[in-house]
Amino acid sequence: MLEFICLIPLFTGIIAMFLPVSIGRVILVVTALLHLQLTVMAWIGKVKPGLPYYFSTSPDGLLVLLVTSFIFLVISIYAVSYLSETEMTSEPIYIGCTLFFLASMSMVALADHLIVLWIAIEATTLMSAPLIFLHRSKSALEATWKYVMICSVGIALALLGCFFVVLSMEIGHVTEAITYSALSKVATQLNPTWLKAGFIFLVIGYGTKMGLAPMHTWLPDAHSEAPSPTSALLSGALLNCAFLGVYRSHQLLFKAGLGDFSSNILIGFGLLSMLVAAVFIFNQSGYKRMLAYSSIENMGIIAFGVGIGGLATYGAMLHLIHHSLIKSSLFLSSGNILLGYGSKLIANTGNMARLFPKTCTAFFAGFAGISGFPPFGIFVSELLIILGAFQKGRTISISIFILALVLIFAGASRLVMKMCFGKYKQGVLVDENMARVLPSYALLLASLILCVWLPDSLYQTILSAIATIGGSTNG
Repeated sequence: MLEFICLIPLFTGIIAMFLPVSIGRVILVVTALLHLQLTVMAWIGKVKPGLPYYFSTSPDGLLVLLVTSFIFLVISIYAVSYLSETEMTSEPIYIGCTLFFLASMSMVALADHLIVLWIAIEATTLMSAPLIFLHRSKSALEATWKYVMICSVGIALALLGCFFVVLSMEIGHVTEAITYSALSKVATQLNPTWLKAGFIFLVIGYGTKMGLAPMHTWLPDAHSEAPSPTSALLSGALLNCAFLGVYRSHQLLFKAGLGDFSSNILIGFGLLSMLVAAVFIFNQSGYKRMLAYSSIENMGIIAFGVGIGGLATYGAMLHLIHHSLIKSSLFLSSGNILLGYGSKLIANTGNMARLFPKTCTAFFAGFAGISGFPPFGIFVSELLIILGAFQKGRTISISIFILALVLIFAGASRLVMKMCFGKYKQGVLVDENMARVLPSYALLLASLILCVWLPDSLYQTILSAIATIGGSTNG
């Protein structure tokens, strides 16, 4: 039954909270393996929903679920070594809440009902908040409250958006189920005014959780204060789940013949997010905050690509996959840097190429990949988005897009070069551990492989996902 993908990490999370940490670590990895197996079975159609009114296997949802499950497995393997070298007084809470977090993100990917999706996205906030507060410092408390309050306001606006969609059904005399699959078939009968209003509130609400500017202010603090494995999940998986709520809302408007309206809104939010990231990334003092602003940029790129449509939509979906892989790798590398230097500040790091050569290689390669350099997949995805925008005649928009990319690279490269090759005369706290280095390499290798060889089944899933909004590889 499809719902077991959500239920298994929920139950194992409860169990792990009451067992010794050594057993809890084993449960974390075993659950991740089982979750990936069930996800692949659902992807190939071997698992069916037991509650089809509430859950379904849409191509876009399966794509997000597959990415989430894969990076969760790699991150959980890293977490076992990371936890053994970190003084964490609440490790059972960490393991339990991490599994609850996986359960809620799985629920987002599989939800078909408007309100079930809303509940699932709200659940991701509640399940991940304890992970941000885990170190119990003053800054962690501030970051947690900011995360909970801002995302809760956003999710409340998204609920209002759901009500407006239902109101558009009532005015249009539509009696179908309140599910995305059912509404897409009768979208032209929905009242356009209230449907537009619903989309505005949905994109603001879910866009808050996605990290789109100007609703992004929780993201740098939360990513900076959370343990590095949690930061990798927040950036590599959670933001995709929030994007799914925006994407399905956009699908509904496209089916209703209002695609131009929602596309322009997504393009605007996407470009604004990139420009905000370009401004703030220049003067960042912490490397995890720098990576957080990079996530804001990349969510903006995805929103921009989806808004452009056509070939750019295909590029946006590729970008979603490769951003998750590369950014997760970068946050895992940042965990190694934190253990080695004992500081999150860029000023307190340096000469990483000599002190931590393996971590430096992964971190610098990840930076090159996230900046859009070949042979990593983001080079392909950004190129497709640019070509798609030119095909649509969006000359001004793509000019701003390229300018933002250049500014972000200029700002981030200065900081990364200092970390990797700058002067550093002090000692290090721990030596490199291959168990903490290999997961970063594995994620980067996955991005490299998918850049040169995309399995046909995954390619068809992406095509099916973008076809719902008129996207294709032909422009």
